[in-house]
Amino acid sequence: MIARTLQQLVALGVRRPFAVLAACLALVAGATLFAASHFAMTTDTAALISPEIEWRKNEKAIETAFPQLRDVLLVVVDGKTPELAEAATVKLSAALAADTAHFRSVQRPDGGAFFDREGLLFGSTTGVRASTKALIDAQPLLGPLASDPSLRGVANAFATMLTGVERGEIPLSRIDLPMRTMADALEASAQGKPAYFSWQELFAEPGAGATAPRRRLILAQPKLDYGALQPGEDAVAAITAQAKALGLDATHGITVRTTGEVPLADEEFATLEENIGFVGLVMAAAMLVTLWFATRSAKIVAAIVVTIIAGLVVTTALGLAAVGALNLISVAFIPLFVGLGVDFGIQIAVRFNAERLEGAATGAALERAAVALGAPLALAAGAVFLGFGAFLPTDYIGIAELGIIAGLGMIVALVASVTVLPAMLMLLKPGTPRREVGFREAAPLDRWLGTHRKAVLWAFGLSMAGSIALLPLVQFDFNPLHLRAKSGPAMLTLMDLMRDPLRTPNTINVLTASPQAARALAAKLSALPEVAEAVSVDSFVPADQEAKLAVVQDAALLLDATVNPFDLTPPPSDAETATVLAGVAQQLRSAAGSRNDAAARNAVRLATAFDRLAKGSPTARERASALLVTPLGTMLDQIRAALQAETVTRETLPPEIAGNWVAKDGRALVQVFPKGDSNDNAVLRRFTKAVRAVAPNASGLPVATQEAAGTVAWAFVQAGIIALALVSGLLFLVLRDVKEVAFTLAPVVLSGFLTLGSCVLIGQPINFANIIAFPLLFGVGVAFHIYFVMAWRGGATDLLQSSLARAVLFSALATGGAFGSLWLSQHPGTASMGKILMISLAWTLVCALIFEPALLGPPRAKKA
Repeated sequence: MIARTLQQLVALGVRRPFAVLAACLALVAGATLFAASHFAMTTDTAALISPEIEWRKNEKAIETAFPQLRDVLLVVVDGKTPELAEAATVKLSAALAADTAHFRSVQRPDGGAFFDREGLLFGSTTGVRASTKALIDAQPLLGPLASDPSLRGVANAFATMLTGVERGEIPLSRIDLPMRTMADALEASAQGKPAYFSWQELFAEPGAGATAPRRRLILAQPKLDYGALQPGEDAVAAITAQAKALGLDATHGITVRTTGEVPLADEEFATLEENIGFVGLVMAAAMLVTLWFATRSAKIVAAIVVTIIAGLVVTTALGLAAVGALNLISVAFIPLFVGLGVDFGIQIAVRFNAERLEGAATGAALERAAVALGAPLALAAGAVFLGFGAFLPTDYIGIAELGIIAGLGMIVALVASVTVLPAMLMLLKPGTPRREVGFREAAPLDRWLGTHRKAVLWAFGLSMAGSIALLPLVQFDFNPLHLRAKSGPAMLTLMDLMRDPLRTPNTINVLTASPQAARALAAKLSALPEVAEAVSVDSFVPADQEAKLAVVQDAALLLDATVNPFDLTPPPSDAETATVLAGVAQQLRSAAGSRNDAAARNAVRLATAFDRLAKGSPTARERASALLVTPLGTMLDQIRAALQAETVTRETLPPEIAGNWVAKDGRALVQVFPKGDSNDNAVLRRFTKAVRAVAPNASGLPVATQEAAGTVAWAFVQAGIIALALVSGLLFLVLRDVKEVAFTLAPVVLSGFLTLGSCVLIGQPINFANIIAFPLLFGVGVAFHIYFVMAWRGGATDLLQSSLARAVLFSALATGGAFGSLWLSQHPGTASMGKILMISLAWTLVCALIFEPALLGPPRAKKA
């Protein structure tokens, strides 16, 4: 019935070519308008999996409870000194918060007024004592600096300490560190090199715990432009512009970078776009060359190309109407349509050439080709359609939507091949072929396969057994981060962050009923050997506050007058500063005397630097003031804030902190950090298993990664079973012979196992992107083997010498050219897709041209 319909459509194209092409042109124009006005694409990898799965529901619950944590953009500010990082972050966060056109909210997760005041309390009691002791010991230096925060004050601070050295109260070695670090900075500045100086690092006590951080973070929730292909592009541009306007750049010792789900998604799309023109050009060139060698006619090539383009436009419109928006998987329908759709065109064109070579006119040749190919083409298209449709019941939405579009595309490709292509050939009137269409040179191979049939079957059987043995070694890597280009700024920043175990994105989130429940769960999870830390809202309430506050308050009594002097010395004139610098230089040389130890040498170095400044230009002294005095103000402000620490309770936490951990409905969040290398999949598996044993409703990137792997793997098993059942049923319905059904499907199964075995041998893991090679492999393989089985059951002999073998060979090469070009993509996921597709097509071709003829054996009498 369908074969007869296809023959009638070919006849229509032969008899009414202008009418057929006019109707096609109108359809393509309408499809173009629809596709242009409805085009949408998402790069969100989360959209590839059904939201109805339990772990996706857990993710959704957290996103609903804490909407401010969705669509976030992380700004990473690195400074050459802690003061530079802090000052830059204060300026930039204030500027971004004022930019309400681009940002909904701006937070500092590791800084701000709360952490400036209470940060000291988050260390151990021993650490608090060490930190406050370091400040008390520095009191002789802090006093002059606080009362005269200028270059003169810095010099006078050294004069005060040197007075103690002259009196024998302290050794010169006691002030060796400040002399050395200041001399280093001033010497570098004098030589025109980048120079930085940190008072915080100078006053840090080795026993006080972690050094002051040189990295600060800003968490921003941008206003996304969903009408743009890169929704967060404007927000990232706004951050870059603000940083530039504030002078936050490498010249000033600051680096500002962005990462997070928003810029990563934008970068993903930009990477896909990056060399798409080149990939498309290679794809088109490979296709045209293959079509030329298949048909040896520019007119036939032109007709096939027009047919493919028309079909692709219509398929795009149908796909958008069916699924709404394309995703990172479903967008692959484009090369998939070209690769599979061109097969129909090549089959018809090669058979058309064979009929023309035997003397048939153009119209008659087309109608004869339709009679010969109607049934195989209809059966192949139906089998491919069912193969892709088998993914619809699965939870892997990405491939299910690809199946919808590709399935519709197969119908479009078949209809276009039996209407547009014949009509184009009738108008173009290609010449008669000058040489045999088949492969006469393959006669020895046909004979060899006939005489060595058993050896060939044994060889393929052993290959299949070997491939099956390698299956346990197949690597499944469904970490979405591994599909991204490593060279993108957002990805480079993320990889840098992931080296810090407490800033890695590979954290697990657990939603609990209340803050009390969160606290209990965090304590339980923190005890696990696989967990580095579990954070809840109570993690922002310091432990042992009474003891720590007592230490801080004692220090405040001693230091308050020092860091908050009643009288500030009036700012000096430039001449006063030069005079003081010269005097302190002389004092430094006097303290060094004739000794040659490290402290004496550093005293002389600093004296030389001060002398140079005293005799230099006012501009040089201004540069030195910016180098030394600017960070001094930041450090003094932080000391003043830390000495005002107060008791912290859950109730007194700032809303911007509490709101990130306790939802409006009272539910509370626990965030769990892994112990070990969070880039190691084995570490993440152990971490996830341990946490979920305690909290089954956990979510987060490690959970999503592993659950997605299971979802995808099961989707392919499920779809494989459904496809095998559906296609087997279709084949049996048409062929009415179990043996012939097996002959059609066995080589497809074999090529699948051989492809997986090859992946093991070359070390290529299966991922979200390249796994689509397998439905393609199924579709192409079923089509090729149907052609051979249908010819064989019709009594065809010497299959490798036939025009059918030529059509199958060049169809595979055309499909390989379409997909192989993806290997050239800058996007790692797309490139791996191209690689696997080339491997699978190579094995499909080997199975079709070698294994299938050997499996079929001697020709059989034509069935009635």
